[in-house]
Amino acid sequence: MSVATFVVLGDSAASGVGDTDVYGISKGWSYYLAKNFKEPLVYVNLSRPGAKSDEVLLDQLPKATIHQPTITAVIVGGNDALRNGFSPERLHQNLRKTIKALKEMGSETLLLQLHDPTLIVPMPKVLGAVLSRRINAVNQVTQAIAAEFGSQILRTRELEGIYDRKVWHIDRMHPSTFGHQLLAQHFRELLIRKWEIAPINLDPVVKKAKSESVKWMLKNGTPWFLKRSVDLLPAALFLIGCEYFRKIFRANNQPDALIYYPEFVNHREAGLLEVFEERVS
Repeated sequence: MSVATFVVLGDSAASGVGDTDVYGISKGWSYYLAKNFKEPLVYVNLSRPGAKSDEVLLDQLPKATIHQPTITAVIVGGNDALRNGFSPERLHQNLRKTIKALKEMGSETLLLQLHDPTLIVPMPKVLGAVLSRRINAVNQVTQAIAAEFGSQILRTRELEGIYDRKVWHIDRMHPSTFGHQLLAQHFRELLIRKWEIAPINLDPVVKKAKSESVKWMLKNGTPWFLKRSVDLLPAALFLIGCEYFRKIFRANNQPDALIYYPEFVNHREAGLLEVFEERVS
């Protein structure tokens, strides 16, 4: 009997952040999916919280080729969008090279649409507008790559109840255990035409005490925010200024018509038409 190999590349959404057991080990949606395969399976998760598309292409992909994956999930783009100097052109190039290499190996590829964080994370309206355009640009790139290479893409925003609080971790940026299991269910639906995979159960949701949430934020959320602010906050302030400028001087434009980069360089070179005729903040 042949043995399939399932490899996972990407960032925290791929590594299982939000679904940690009592020993501090993250599992995530790919773990639940892998353990329900009815046929022999090698499961390798090479993802890392904080990874950007450059790391996936240059570091994670070469490690994946060693295993000659049958199925590869590539979940990346969120960190590209949250960092200073975001370039959808670079994201497109990195993701395209990654998926092309995997397809040439004969691997089936899985991609994930990013949810809209502004629907569950409280934030100033003007910052939400900037973030939405960045996340939408990531999704446009992901969709274009899926269309070009025939990758399976899980359209997160179309899932019923996806913005229910129980689906999300305390940080509201990563899925909870329930959310990861829900994603595993839907990825299973994309694969069961070719693979025998048992149904994935959803564990009962245990409501956490408010004190536990506060403790988590002090221990994990605050240090993350302070660390990320060194990079993101100056860019965010600049982008907020650009957003106000856009509202004043370009009031007649469509909401997504002009998007800004937080660095003073020319990004006019056209690449992917539906993404790069716009500029992405």
